[in-house]
Amino acid sequence: MIYMKLPYSLYFHIPFCTHRCTYCDFNTYAGQEDLISVYVEALCREIRSVARSAQGRLPVHTLFFGGGTPSLLTHAQFDRILQTVHDNFELCHSDPSFSSGTFGSSGVFGSSGTSETSLEANPGTVTLDSLKGYHQVGFNRISLGVQSFHTGELRQLERIHNPFDVLDAVRWARKAGFENINLDLIYGLPEQSLSNWRASLRHAVELGPEHLSLYSLTIEPGTIFDRWTARGLLPMPDPDLAADMYESATDYLEGQGYEQYEISNWSKPGFQCRHNLQYWLNQPYLGFGAGAHGCANGLRIANILHIKSYLKRLSLDTPISDTLFPISPATVSKAVLTPRIEMQETMLVGLRLNRAGVSPDAFYNRFGRNLMDVFAREIEALITLGLLEYASIVDPSRIERGEGVREILRLTRRGRLLGNQVFMHFVGD
Repeated sequence: MIYMKLPYSLYFHIPFCTHRCTYCDFNTYAGQEDLISVYVEALCREIRSVARSAQGRLPVHTLFFGGGTPSLLTHAQFDRILQTVHDNFELCHSDPSFSSGTFGSSGVFGSSGTSETSLEANPGTVTLDSLKGYHQVGFNRISLGVQSFHTGELRQLERIHNPFDVLDAVRWARKAGFENINLDLIYGLPEQSLSNWRASLRHAVELGPEHLSLYSLTIEPGTIFDRWTARGLLPMPDPDLAADMYESATDYLEGQGYEQYEISNWSKPGFQCRHNLQYWLNQPYLGFGAGAHGCANGLRIANILHIKSYLKRLSLDTPISDTLFPISPATVSKAVLTPRIEMQETMLVGLRLNRAGVSPDAFYNRFGRNLMDVFAREIEALITLGLLEYASIVDPSRIERGEGVREILRLTRRGRLLGNQVFMHFVGD
């Protein structure tokens, strides 16, 4: 058996889009929607291949469909994928101390299913009927790529929706039965004002989402924004203004009852994204689809990027042989994770968690090493710079056992603004 005690998370990459946005550097492709049906079959074939290599039914507590625009798939296509997951993995309660879950009668997991099952969707591609269908086949969390509530900013980003589409999408999602909605927003856009950003944030909060993800724009190489800025057609984002926008959001959302549990993520109590927590806690996950990544069994792997190349590797003419878990026929790169690398990565992702941070006790339980024995020089330097701090937090679930107060290492408020500088201290030998 392969790491059977830990619950896994599954990510499914849907690389299809009707239009590529100006800022996007994700592995997405426009104009290839005619390949969706065969892609779904290839995805199911990869799921079966990886599951077979695990030599046992792995427990899975979160599923996440990202892209691209996953909402371009039909309900039947999602049902096909989810049924394949159900046939090959053991779905369990989405909780760190997972236990066997039960599944409703509508769809594979049903609306009462307890595994967190998330779908990314573009507000301009959903209807009330489509959202009802997604909920019926088993999705219980939806993430809408809003980005902005200003028409001019949406045009700059070349999004295909408008602000009214967002209002409709949220209203329809509620009618469809979704009780866990996330809205994505981007700040630090070229020529974006602080007042515009605050207005977008206010509009988002007025819709009452359980979760908000706020991302600072980065001009990535190869994007349309990159070409525009290189030719002087668009000014570079102002990093100082972006920092002001971030701090403004932090203060505003705290007053609106949202907890900032991660550098870029806020939620109402009990609605943290468990799938992303899997990454930040450096727990095992599997990635399926073109360009997907996975990390399990001491390996970090990546799949081939292009859709047609992925389809060729997963074609019916290609025999699926037994491989080392979690490698699949689509895998093009793999790296062995040494204990040192795993400890570094635990620091890199764990420090993103604002309140939970990195627990010295959990670090010792996982690696058999004291945190300060491994990273004393880095931690002491960052504490001196005012970027890290030790803090005591109360864990209500452990009070009865006399373990209610835990010591953690976390970013300071200033450290959140300079996170990349902090993380660089834990990279390399």
